[in-house]
Amino acid sequence: MSHFIFLLIEFLDELVFGAQASAWPLIRNDLHLNYIQIGLALSLPGLLGSALEPFLFILGDIWRRRVLLLAGGLLFTVSLALTALSQQFWPLLAALILFNPASGLFVGLSQASLMDSDPARHEQNMARWTFAGSLGVVSGPLLLAALVALSWGWRPAFWILAACSLLTLLSTAKFLPEPRHTTSQMSLPDFIQELRAAWRALRNPGVLRWLVLLEFSDLLLDVFYTFLPLYFVDVAHFSPAQAAAAIAVWTGVGLAGDFLVIPLLEKIHGLDYLKVSVLLELFLLPLFLLAPQAWQKLALAGALGFFNSGWYAILKAGLFSAMPQKSSSALALNSLSGLFGKILPFGLGLAAQAYGLTAAMWLLLAGPLALLIGLPRQNTESHA
Repeated sequence: MSHFIFLLIEFLDELVFGAQASAWPLIRNDLHLNYIQIGLALSLPGLLGSALEPFLFILGDIWRRRVLLLAGGLLFTVSLALTALSQQFWPLLAALILFNPASGLFVGLSQASLMDSDPARHEQNMARWTFAGSLGVVSGPLLLAALVALSWGWRPAFWILAACSLLTLLSTAKFLPEPRHTTSQMSLPDFIQELRAAWRALRNPGVLRWLVLLEFSDLLLDVFYTFLPLYFVDVAHFSPAQAAAAIAVWTGVGLAGDFLVIPLLEKIHGLDYLKVSVLLELFLLPLFLLAPQAWQKLALAGALGFFNSGWYAILKAGLFSAMPQKSSSALALNSLSGLFGKILPFGLGLAAQAYGLTAAMWLLLAGPLALLIGLPRQNTESHA
């Protein structure tokens, strides 16, 4: 039952992400935002969350993880309600700032608990986790598109998401037990010791490799996904409703890819697949940006979404395997490295404001290029 709860929480998180990413054209028009404000809204919450989350995650390795997870779920629900209530940029930004550490606790600690449940199957369980998230990402734009078709707009979507979050939180509180390795007692020396151990792991080349690759891979994952609705509206001249439907197509193809990755990882090593898919993405992204017709861009976006399937699962599994029995600490280091990664959407927003969104999207090639250079040449892991 606990595995299902963890996957449900990931589904909810990506449901929110999918709806929110598709809603940015509507939010922008409603609140009169520019690209710089959008970039700030996408970057600042992540930066602040990445500064706070490492301490919370390390606490999750030594203290009452269940309490921290439920507290995150409560704040997760509140932040969604505050987003629905936002009438100006600054209240919206405040709601997004609250959402980031809330999601870290609620979703991140769920992921850590799933990884702890079977250390020998990190890649396979991460593939299932990613599929649950992809299902949420597909459902988010469909939810928004349905509400737009009914002339309800984006705010009711966030009220519905807040209600779903509350139900998930209540289910989690009822069915999720406290992990065995955490205790109700925690001393400051224990916490400091865990911080030092995490810092030592950060200097391990094997751990550092996975952290860097995770951040660069995100350029063709969440960053690309976040700006794609704006690209379809501003460059391909889709309506907001058409853009939401197009994103649903893109994520639907990605969902199929994530599903197929699950049995694939039972037969081949994840890195072997990853190296091939990186080469394909390097070829597909320029074709997508240069395609003259809207339908061509949509088809190529679908191909991009299909062949980046498994990136997050395989890279994150590599990080967990490099830090055995320290899943929350691995998340802490991932959040710390996210201080760099969360700057990327703001930088892309600045580039889009100065040179246009099409020119800015070319910068996303840095993602697959970094993976092409940085992936291990052999299927080995470096343990911290």
